[in-house]
Amino acid sequence: MDNNCYLVVPGDTRRAGDGADDGARAGNGTPAEALLVDAADDADHLLALTRTLGVTVTDVVTTHRHTDHVRALGDVLAATGARHHAPRRDAAALPAPADETYGTDDGTPEDLRAAGASLRALGMRVVELRGHTPGGLALVLPSDPTRVFTGDSLFPGGVGNTDGGEDFTTLVDDVEQRILRVLPQNTRVHPGHGDDTTVGTELPQVDAWRSRGW
Repeated sequence: MDNNCYLVVPGDTRRAGDGADDGARAGNGTPAEALLVDAADDADHLLALTRTLGVTVTDVVTTHRHTDHVRALGDVLAATGARHHAPRRDAAALPAPADETYGTDDGTPEDLRAAGASLRALGMRVVELRGHTPGGLALVLPSDPTRVFTGDSLFPGGVGNTDGGEDFTTLVDDVEQRILRVLPQNTRVHPGHGDDTTVGTELPQVDAWRSRGW
């Protein structure tokens, strides 16, 4: 699998699988809370990583319904008891029920209703991005710089795959209007596959994406 999974720990955000340090601990010595973006595959590896880092997964965000992003979802939820956050329009197709769903008809961002108190304090927000699937989502983490986890909706050099036509237009519109023209230019974009990019790198390319149709 070439999927990216991400762990959000207050004070320390990394791609799952990156080099571990001595672990993250809350002020009282207990394991720090962590949020996992996309339990894509190999639950044993993901859970072992959290133990190495000394964190407890209290929340899992699923960006969209495609199988390559949810193969480990059931096992991770069963092992951690984490709260599951998912797109409202994709939730019925997921292999595990969602505790919280997101998606507004007008695209208004919603606060992430995290189980972990220190994660709630980060002020993360959820933005619906339609087109790659009926209702994918992006997770925005206010930090310095801002970070956005886009699943398969936005990559370096373009948006995710669609069936063309209306779905493509919807996805480009959502990405442009809800991410690229809203978030700071130095926002780090963390996609579901491949390398990171920034909002400032991608925004000037939108017209070219529309012209080529992908």
